[in-house]
Amino acid sequence: MQKPLIGALTALLLAGATALAGAAPASAATAAAKAAPAVTVNFAGTVALSDCSGSVVRMPNSLATDPALVLTNGHCLETGMPDPGQVIVDQSSNRSFTLLSASGGRLGTLRATKVAYSTMTDTDVTIYQLSTTYASIQSKYGISPLTISTTHPAAGASIKVVSGYWKKIYSCNIDAFVYKLHEGDWWFKDSVRYTSACNTIGGTSGSPVVDTATGLLVAVNNTGNENGEYCTVDNPCEVDASGNVTIHQGINYAEETYGIPACFGAGNKLDLTAAGCALPKP
Repeated sequence: MQKPLIGALTALLLAGATALAGAAPASAATAAAKAAPAVTVNFAGTVALSDCSGSVVRMPNSLATDPALVLTNGHCLETGMPDPGQVIVDQSSNRSFTLLSASGGRLGTLRATKVAYSTMTDTDVTIYQLSTTYASIQSKYGISPLTISTTHPAAGASIKVVSGYWKKIYSCNIDAFVYKLHEGDWWFKDSVRYTSACNTIGGTSGSPVVDTATGLLVAVNNTGNENGEYCTVDNPCEVDASGNVTIHQGINYAEETYGIPACFGAGNKLDLTAAGCALPKP
């Protein structure tokens, strides 16, 4: 995870140039691909931030009249990256987002009223609440939100990483899940490791990761090992349950999102005390 893009590209966020030699999709990928026909994944529901990517999202129980939410990375927060252990809730924001059409064209501007939740502890997410509802977005732009899955993603699953910033879609599979991903001062739990075809780059931070079999959002794109270093910023390392450390230069990662819906109740209101909510708390 590197500094996001500011205006023009100033730094790469994710490794993209170097693919892991010899890497191949997980063996379950073929079975997953045969299980169901792939749904159409395009830019509908995605947004471009000034320095990152993101998406308009809903919980499975969200209503059309609820205030809409935008999901991106914690390290894309406009006030700066949250410190390790820091959790931000209900912080005022007027950040703007460019809403994209299915083909990636600019439809209009959405605006936040607050940061509902943001952290870089265990995960890497920021969730904005918007000044408009899903129904209003649908009526004005013909765009529906992406729905966040409530189940753990599967190894081998076919996925697409949809970058609103670059208007580019990356296609690959989930290679494996990482017990702990260590990058600089930050630790992420149960991260998604992509197969090498998802060679995401700076500006793709916060992109939704969509399961092509269901069309559901299963993770949020966030980092990759650029230079083969161990556990430094821009060079995350994998740490297993026994403490063994490995690196995969040129391989990129995402953070799972299936635990988010349990933390949002009626009216898309954040409730970190809700049963089943395991997001880090302030």
